[in-house]
Amino acid sequence: MACKIITIGPVEGKFLAAFEKVSKLHSKNSFALAIVLGDLFADPAVGSPEYDEDVGSLVHGKVTIPLPTYFTIGKHALPRLVVEKLESSSDEICPNLYFLGKRSTTKTSEGLRIVSIGGSLDAGVTAGLSKDKYLPFHTEDDARALRGANTADILISSHWPSDIQSGSKVRFPSFSEAPVVEQCIADLSSALRPRYHFSSSGDAFYEREPYFHSPLESDPDVRPITRFISLAAFDSLSKQKSLYAFSIDPNASAPITLPPGTTVSPFASLARKRQRSPGQLESYSRFGSQNGDDRSSYRPNKRPRPHRQKAPPPGPQDCFFCLSNPNLSTHLITSIANDTYLTIAKGPLPTSTTYTSLPCPTHILIIPLPHSPTLAIIPEPDVRSSTYKEMHRYRRALHSLLISKSGQALGAVTWEVSRKAGIHTHWQFMPVATELVKKGLVEAAFKVEAENEKYPAFRNKEVGAGVGENGDFFRVWIWMPGEDEKLVNADGDGLDQGREDESFEERGKQKSLMLPINSEMRFDLQFGRKVMAKLLGLDKRMQWRDCAQTDEEEMKDAQAFKEVFRNFDFSLE
Repeated sequence: MACKIITIGPVEGKFLAAFEKVSKLHSKNSFALAIVLGDLFADPAVGSPEYDEDVGSLVHGKVTIPLPTYFTIGKHALPRLVVEKLESSSDEICPNLYFLGKRSTTKTSEGLRIVSIGGSLDAGVTAGLSKDKYLPFHTEDDARALRGANTADILISSHWPSDIQSGSKVRFPSFSEAPVVEQCIADLSSALRPRYHFSSSGDAFYEREPYFHSPLESDPDVRPITRFISLAAFDSLSKQKSLYAFSIDPNASAPITLPPGTTVSPFASLARKRQRSPGQLESYSRFGSQNGDDRSSYRPNKRPRPHRQKAPPPGPQDCFFCLSNPNLSTHLITSIANDTYLTIAKGPLPTSTTYTSLPCPTHILIIPLPHSPTLAIIPEPDVRSSTYKEMHRYRRALHSLLISKSGQALGAVTWEVSRKAGIHTHWQFMPVATELVKKGLVEAAFKVEAENEKYPAFRNKEVGAGVGENGDFFRVWIWMPGEDEKLVNADGDGLDQGREDESFEERGKQKSLMLPINSEMRFDLQFGRKVMAKLLGLDKRMQWRDCAQTDEEEMKDAQAFKEVFRNFDFSLE
């Protein structure tokens, strides 16, 4: 169902007048939501006592906002009072006013997917993600990380994408200063193919002709269309358009015929290879050690070192599974949902030829967005529950993918190391031949290796999010499709694509094994990978470092997985 949206150009602190204007329009049009582009607040350097009082009234809920309204960051930092409110209220300033974040993917209650990249490019940062989410700066890696969203209904950026006017007959008004353009914004827009891309442009309004993107191999008959619109500042002296209303149906398919005047994408010739930055090189050397690998087990024996005080565990800014990490290997990301995201693994255990029915190794990491060493100690019960459910939803979607590509030939193994002394919990997913599961060889492999390592015996136990467990544990789910599983084609016809209310058994047969880890034992964090390497005859690939790929190979595998997973990726809904 189509919904009406109103967008507003930079308000620059005139939010009382802007909300009053929107309220009058809303009473006649019943908009679903409003989006403020650029700066909602004024430059802190030019504030006044009256303005500070208005900000206080807004933060304390004394200003009426008639409909859900979203804003991001433009050229200015947010006021101190606003930052304090955001840090204590889950990005809500007051009723109906929500902060999108400087780098974010948001799905509204109407089903609209909004991707936002705020602020200006920070020329002083050559690699990594920006660390302060309230300052008006982003990095190229911030924009690169958002490509993992895969698609967007609406893309919002403070600056214009480079070459957006290429191939257009619409000229930007000569009376206004030319907008700042950024290549990373162009790359992001080209990757996401949004239906609408909104930006702002000082005292001028600009609307480009619609442009179409080249079809994907998975959808050769579909040419997505993007409309780029840049609004003037609210209440500017130029009287250029600063309000833009439109209707959009989040469930509508791309049009079969192109609207009159539609041009080819201005980014059609922008694809080019980029060299890995120094920050990404550092990420390469450390990201894999959190891939369930124990760095110490790979080092040669050395003399004991003097005892040193143990360093505190890394926080989100230093964690190689947190999107706020400045050295995150963003090109590995393949899907981002509400509480969880997927990446391909660095140094995957399978090769590109291990599973001939799949276009890539399909060694996948399912990673929760909350920074927590275990699921059980995520502090908010509702976040813990939704995260755990969404991780399983990704598992079911991956199972459906295997059924679609291999019929009953491939099952799957998913394992987790849950340790309170860990850094950021995650699950590793790998396909495995159904025959190995059916004959009990996968289960036996885990149990025998545990016995060889003199670990406690595995238990047949489902521990859920681990809330009821007193200690650490290793767990593995061993799954295979049912014998009467409905076969589907490569497009996923006949699949529910990971329905949330479906029990695991309905899509096949599964066994859950749990191995308790006591505080005295030294547990090999590579245990899951070691078991699978021996089982598949891939002993030489036991260490992820021995399976290192180039950036180009990783990008190729990530793109191949995104293409084959597209029909099962619920984050695109």
